[in-house]
Amino acid sequence: MYRISKEFHFSASHQLAHLPADHQCARLHGHNYVVVVELAAADLNADGFVRDYHELKALKSYIDTHFDHRHLDDVLEVPSTAENLARHFFDWCRARWPETAAVRVSETPKTWAEYRPGPA
Repeated sequence: MYRISKEFHFSASHQLAHLPADHQCARLHGHNYVVVVELAAADLNADGFVRDYHELKALKSYIDTHFDHRHLDDVLEVPSTAENLARHFFDWCRARWPETAAVRVSETPKTWAEYRPGPA
C-alpha cells in the first residue's frame, strides 16, 4: 500500500460551552491548528502517484476560505472538537479524493485527533 500525506495550517477560535464552566475549554480560546490528510492506494496512477500533491491545494483553499481566522462554532454544526474537525475534513476530502484514508487534526504540538474509517 502506498501512502502520502500533506499538512495544512490555520488559526481559529472556538468554545466548548457545553462543558462545565470550570473546564478550560469552556472559555473562549483559540488554536493554531494543523491538519494532515493521508491518501492511500494499492497501485499508483499512470504518473506514478497516489495522487498529485498539487491537487490537494483545493483543501488549502477550503480551509483558508471557511476556517482560517474564524470562530469555529459559527462554521460547524457540531461541537468544534478536534475529533469533529477531523471527521469534517475527512468527509470533505473523501468526496473529492476516494484515496483519502485518514485525517489528523492537532490543536497543540502534543495532541492529535484522527478520523480513519473502519475498526479502531
